[in-house]
Amino acid sequence: MAFNGPIEEAFPTPDAVDRSTVSHVQKGFKISARKLPISKSGPIDEMSHRLGIPVPEMIFGDNMVSIEHVASGWRLEFNAYDALDRVDKTDKNMLKVAYSQEWSSSREKTHEGIKEVVKPFDWSYTTDYKGTVINGQGFEFQTEKAKPIPIELLKRPDPILFFEEVVLYESELDDNGISVLSCKVRVMPDRMLLLTRLFMRLDGVLVRIRDTRIYVDFNTRKIIRDYTEREDDFEKVKKSLLFSGRLPGDITVALRDPNQISHLLPEVTHTLESLAIA
Repeated sequence: MAFNGPIEEAFPTPDAVDRSTVSHVQKGFKISARKLPISKSGPIDEMSHRLGIPVPEMIFGDNMVSIEHVASGWRLEFNAYDALDRVDKTDKNMLKVAYSQEWSSSREKTHEGIKEVVKPFDWSYTTDYKGTVINGQGFEFQTEKAKPIPIELLKRPDPILFFEEVVLYESELDDNGISVLSCKVRVMPDRMLLLTRLFMRLDGVLVRIRDTRIYVDFNTRKIIRDYTEREDDFEKVKKSLLFSGRLPGDITVALRDPNQISHLLPEVTHTLESLAIA
């Protein structure tokens, strides 16, 4: 399988997709992940046309993570197309780079950079994607007294039987930051956790993290979907890192790692959903 063939080369073939999909079956649940190279020009153009917006520069259109209950056929999948389809296709939630004000006040209105400031869609590629139920029943919102994901059970030193991390898309936001959507899944003997995370950092403007956690109890066949949105001003996050005692060089590194800053961001939205497979 050639990764560096002609740009118009049909890629990937059905056989390549099958070979690139790894799966693990645990107590009636089949967990699968597929990782393939960045999509080529043909699929990118087709996806952009269907979505109605340009796609990120690093789009892994054939990658996916899925959870399936084999007996009932219930299936939840995470993929790049459906995630991008949740991106705002208007300028309603448009973000501007930190120095766009300087550009706007400049007399040099023909500066090429201006074209990269105002775009008719959410060019940060922020999505509220929680996964796609391909088959079977959907999730139901839980009440305030609903049980959250049992974190203590996940902290137990149970053996990890299956682990994968898959990137769905990534953009450097015209060299002004980063926006990346990735999925991470780990399977233990009695339970599993899938985390799909959007990490968006627009330098000098905003830091945003959106997490979708899928918890499955294999014994009870109960599934919990926990969705959280966190965000804060870029400078506030930098100050929080500084007040924590970090050196300037460490702050730069931390701002590239969502694991080091997620606890610093205020929670904006939090929902719990669940379903039980009969």
